[in-house]
Amino acid sequence: MSRTPQPGTWHADPSHFRPSRRDVLRVGWLSALGLSLGDFFRLQAGARACGVTEPKANSVIHIYLQGGFAHMDSFDPKPDAPTEYRGILDAIETKLPGVRFSSHMAKTAEVADKLTIVRSMTHTEVDHSRGEHSMFTGYRPSPALVYPSIGSVASQELGSRQDMPPYVCVPNQGSQFLGSGYLSNACGPFALGADPSRPNFSVRDLGHPKGVDDARFTERREWKDLVDEHFAKQESDDALATMDQFYERAYGLLGSKKAREAFSLKGETDETRTLYGIIGEGLGIYRSAGSRFLLARRLVEAGARFVSVTFGAWDTHAYHYRSIEPQMPDLDRAFAGLITDLDRRGMLDSTLVVINSEFGRTPKINAGGGRDHWPRVFSIVLAGGGIMRGQVYGASDPLAAEPADKPLSVEDYAHTLYHLLGIDARKDLMSPGNRPQAIVTNGQVVKGLLA
Repeated sequence: MSRTPQPGTWHADPSHFRPSRRDVLRVGWLSALGLSLGDFFRLQAGARACGVTEPKANSVIHIYLQGGFAHMDSFDPKPDAPTEYRGILDAIETKLPGVRFSSHMAKTAEVADKLTIVRSMTHTEVDHSRGEHSMFTGYRPSPALVYPSIGSVASQELGSRQDMPPYVCVPNQGSQFLGSGYLSNACGPFALGADPSRPNFSVRDLGHPKGVDDARFTERREWKDLVDEHFAKQESDDALATMDQFYERAYGLLGSKKAREAFSLKGETDETRTLYGIIGEGLGIYRSAGSRFLLARRLVEAGARFVSVTFGAWDTHAYHYRSIEPQMPDLDRAFAGLITDLDRRGMLDSTLVVINSEFGRTPKINAGGGRDHWPRVFSIVLAGGGIMRGQVYGASDPLAAEPADKPLSVEDYAHTLYHLLGIDARKDLMSPGNRPQAIVTNGQVVKGLLA
């Protein structure tokens, strides 16, 4: 049965295109140049066809360092700056000649030849939530509309694979702006609701309730199908359709042993656990970052499209070094382990790995021994999935206060990630009121980041 397309949507058959109000306005402008409606449609179809590329990244592991990660104490040290700027950490050599990291990133320094370090990320939002919205959606915050996260857009555009939820948050959704925004809730993330570093870790709702075996579960599903069929004949409702999608995904997950096992670390060897820093001499039995990053690898390996991992508390307005001291080594071991593991398994070239934060921290240490919010320049890390290996992109000035070379905007950053996923960031999605919204307005793909 055919379905009437939504305004502004595109199909393989051009006759199925229904123009949006925005398209009508564009035609009015183009008619002044002597172009007909047919010319407009042909131009648009050609432009959109050119915007869709073969994906370089089959999946994304996004590591969110919540609170604002200090670039000068990690990926952009300034050893020649005054003490009140450079801080107390030494700068160490990496696998890239002439490139230094802070001394707490020693393991990551050994895999720097597999990374792109962006030292020129920049925006203007000094508030946590506004910075999160910018970094996770590619849009500056708006009072009128909450935009969808990159993970939610990937969920809508790419769909599920191998019975896995397309978008997963580990252990929980680290920000409200990692959600679906104006898109359907069906595009939102599946959150574990538990930390994989905990003893006896298990994911809620991945097994049958107590006293319900497979036969009883199948019987319950058949009864539900009968009820759904009755209501489907009575009315059509977006909320009911969304719930139906949730149920179908849940049935697929519960019915797939392979998908369920992806949410467990029980099958991993001690060698792999040690690589991620989960076990080892002097480390204790459980390490938070390593367990989360290892689980993320398992999830994308099983078919998840986008996994967002939140780790740490980096909002260090006072006692900055005392606060980051227990967290940095854990992050360092786990991230280096993830990159090494993906590369050994032949997964790195098809898995885009991203480390970011909502902003950086002030170049100068404040009177309380802390660093405050600083969005004007900070660092992010990209690896795999079509990203060039072994480079530093952009630069900050000698005090790590301003971009000095190749500033990277949130719009260009988002465009580049979508390009690697094979998604045209110029495509219109429908927001409330049937208003078309480009996935990202402005910006372009940054070719200097690509392999």
